[in-house]
Amino acid sequence: MKPDSKTATAKLALDHLSVGYNGVPLISDICLSLSKGEIMTLIGPNGSGKTTILKSITRHLASISGTVYLDERNMRLISGKEIAEKLAVVLTERVRPELMNCFEFVSAGRYPYTGTFGTLTPRDREIVESALEKVNALDIADKDISRISDGQRQRILLARAICQEPEVIVLDEPTSYLDIRHKIELLEILSGMAKNSGISVVMSLHEIDLAERISDKIVCVKGDRIAAYGTPEEIFSDETIKELYGISAGSFNALLGSIELSPPQGEIRFFVIGGAGSGIPYYRALRKAGVPFAAGILPGNDMDLSVALPLAKTVLRTEPFMPASSELIDEAKKLIDSADTVIDCGCPAGEFNRFNAELLKYASERGKRIIRSLAGLSEAKL
Repeated sequence: MKPDSKTATAKLALDHLSVGYNGVPLISDICLSLSKGEIMTLIGPNGSGKTTILKSITRHLASISGTVYLDERNMRLISGKEIAEKLAVVLTERVRPELMNCFEFVSAGRYPYTGTFGTLTPRDREIVESALEKVNALDIADKDISRISDGQRQRILLARAICQEPEVIVLDEPTSYLDIRHKIELLEILSGMAKNSGISVVMSLHEIDLAERISDKIVCVKGDRIAAYGTPEEIFSDETIKELYGISAGSFNALLGSIELSPPQGEIRFFVIGGAGSGIPYYRALRKAGVPFAAGILPGNDMDLSVALPLAKTVLRTEPFMPASSELIDEAKKLIDSADTVIDCGCPAGEFNRFNAELLKYASERGKRIIRSLAGLSEAKL
C-alpha cells in the first residue's frame, strides 16, 4: 500500500489502520494525517481507544492492518534507532527509575545518538540543558526523579522527548496529574515547539476546552470508530460533543468551551436583566441553587446569551444591534409580573438596550424585590 498525495506531504500518516488486541480489531480503517508543526488531539470517553491508537502509532502495540507512515516511510521498514531519531513518545505510565537524578533521566533521550556506551559529548549535554530550560526545569536537574512532584515529572518526561530532537512527539494524556497552572504551562510549551520549531504533536486529552484551544486537528474516538475528524471549528459543537460522550443532560458551550448543567425545573421565580457578560455569574448561581429563572432581553450576539440559553427556563432575545420591539418588552413585563424577584446585573445602558431601564422601572413600580449584586443574591432566601 503506497501513500496517497495527502499522506506523502505529512510528517505522520495513518492509512486505513486497524488497531486492537490479540488480532481482534477495536477500531478499523483509521485515516489521519499530521503535517509539520501541527497539533492533533484525540478526544473521547474513557476506554474509547485513544491510547490504543497512540500505542499502535508508536509500535508499543502491533497494529492489525493498515500502515503508519513516518516522514513518508512505512514505519515497519524503519529501524528502531531511526524511529527514535524522528519520533519521541511520552506515555501515561508512571516512571520509577532507580537512583537517577532528573538530568540523568533526561539524558536518556540522547541515547539514539550516543553510541554503544551512551557517553554524552559536550554537545549532548548542551542539548539536555536546553531541553530542561525549555520546560522550565533547570532548577530541578540535580534532584532525584523519585522525589519530584507530578507536574515536575511531566515536564521532565517532555524534556527527555525533546532531547531526541524529534520531528514528531506522541503524548498520551500529558496533562494527567497536573493542576491547572501546570496544564497550561505544558500546553504552552507544546504549542511553542509546534509553531516555533516545526515539531508535529499528536496527543490525547480529556480536557476538551484545552483541546479546542491548542489543536489544529481534532480526532473524536468513539470506541469502535472515528466518529469525527476535522478542525476545532468543525468539531466543537454541542451536538457533536453530546454524541461523542453520550451526554443526555446538560450541554457543551462551543463559544466559551464550557459545560453547562441542565436548567432547574419549576415555575419561574426570578427575572434576570443582564447583557455583555454581566448576567453569567447570576445565571450559574441561580442554577446552582436550583432556582428557575427567565432572562432577557438579550441581543443575538450577546455573550450572556450563550449561557442563558441552556440554563434559563425562558430567554427573550432580539436581533443583534437592533432595539427590542414593543411586543417583546410587553412579554418581558409579563414575566416580571409572574416572578418573585428581579436581578439587575448592572449592564451598562446604551442605544440598543434602553429597554433595560424601562424594565427595571416597571419592576420597581410593581413593588418587586430587586437584587443588584451577587452578595445580595447569596443573602436572599432562595
